[in-house]
Amino acid sequence: MAIQDFKSTYKTIMDDHFPPRLEISFVDGAARQTLVYEKASWLIDGVEKGLRYGENPGQEAALFKLVNGNLALGEVRSIQSGRYLASDVELLQSGKHPGKTNITDVDNALNIMRYLMETPCAAIVKHNNPCGVAKAATLAEAYARANLADRVAAFGGAIVLNRPVDRDTAELILQQYAEVVAAPDFAAGVLELFAKKKNLRVMRIANITRLAEFAAQRVVDFKALVDGGLVAQWSFVPQTRDKTQLLPAQALHKGREYKIDRLPTEKEYDDLLFGWLIECGVTSNSVVFVKDGVTVGIGAGEQDRVGVAEIARDKAYRKLADRLCWEQHKIPYNDLKDAGIKAEIDREVSRRKGGITGSCMVSDAFFPFRDGVDVGLREGVTAVIQPGGSDRDFESIEACNEARAAMVFTGQRCFKH
Repeated sequence: MAIQDFKSTYKTIMDDHFPPRLEISFVDGAARQTLVYEKASWLIDGVEKGLRYGENPGQEAALFKLVNGNLALGEVRSIQSGRYLASDVELLQSGKHPGKTNITDVDNALNIMRYLMETPCAAIVKHNNPCGVAKAATLAEAYARANLADRVAAFGGAIVLNRPVDRDTAELILQQYAEVVAAPDFAAGVLELFAKKKNLRVMRIANITRLAEFAAQRVVDFKALVDGGLVAQWSFVPQTRDKTQLLPAQALHKGREYKIDRLPTEKEYDDLLFGWLIECGVTSNSVVFVKDGVTVGIGAGEQDRVGVAEIARDKAYRKLADRLCWEQHKIPYNDLKDAGIKAEIDREVSRRKGGITGSCMVSDAFFPFRDGVDVGLREGVTAVIQPGGSDRDFESIEACNEARAAMVFTGQRCFKH
């Protein structure tokens, strides 16, 4: 029996039968509001090409950009047409040219980064969830920190940067395989460096420099159902974006008032807000640990709160082990054969509790019981941010007070499905 070449399916470019124009109308009696879209494509080797394929080979897909129309429902208005980001990237190097997941990974990185424009920042996204996000004094340092936060998951990810890519950052990027690099611009000589990686998709998105202007913008978010139905919702915008909007944790239970004993330090406030704005781009249920402006452990898409806290903790331990092994021996931890060296690394990871000690814990929804927050507190978390609103908030407040940790409420859940 002949052996099938399944690898060839990933090289297949789907025929695209989607029409060049799409219109979506919202009709209320005689009133009609219409959003107008045009299909996006790129000129590659003299041929106009759209998306390579959808989420999987064999799924036709098309990318549409909003070119006209306005939508106002109640007091909410949609983003104005023509303010393009991921829907109209300038493809400077096509590689295998983008598929659906490349575009949506870049888009979610931009979704997170629109709140993090004050300093150089790097976000690496894989399967629509961040692997690592970091800010720093320079872009190269921000990228290095984001990559080392989860070097294994970052392999083959989409790297999005909020400053023009300089040679130092480009040389670091070239040390590991990536699918996409997107940035507002590229310094002289950088594109020549990237040309060494023929399959790397290099995207210039000039509007990244204006990304902060998108912070409060909303779009209509469509979710397709299996029967062809649609759920339409306004996109999520976090209302809590500075420390003055955070509330000291407090709760009332059976006539007794519970309050947090300690407010965050300035450093903790910085990490809490940084983590909260990253959390808004993580698939729910989710918990994130952040320390010194970089993610330490990200747990995503779990069904229960304590379970996802444990996943974020366990990932932090594994990722620190790999980081130490790579920094000291230039070999992945999983490939390390020397039992003595591995034991030494394990001891250091255990001593540092996966790098969680001194970090901040972020939850996209309230803790229904204290067991979730206890996962972080046992590892040395010093501050917690969460929406609040559980009937048992008092338990989490007591847990933090016992550990002398701070806790603040955002008053807003940030589920993402």
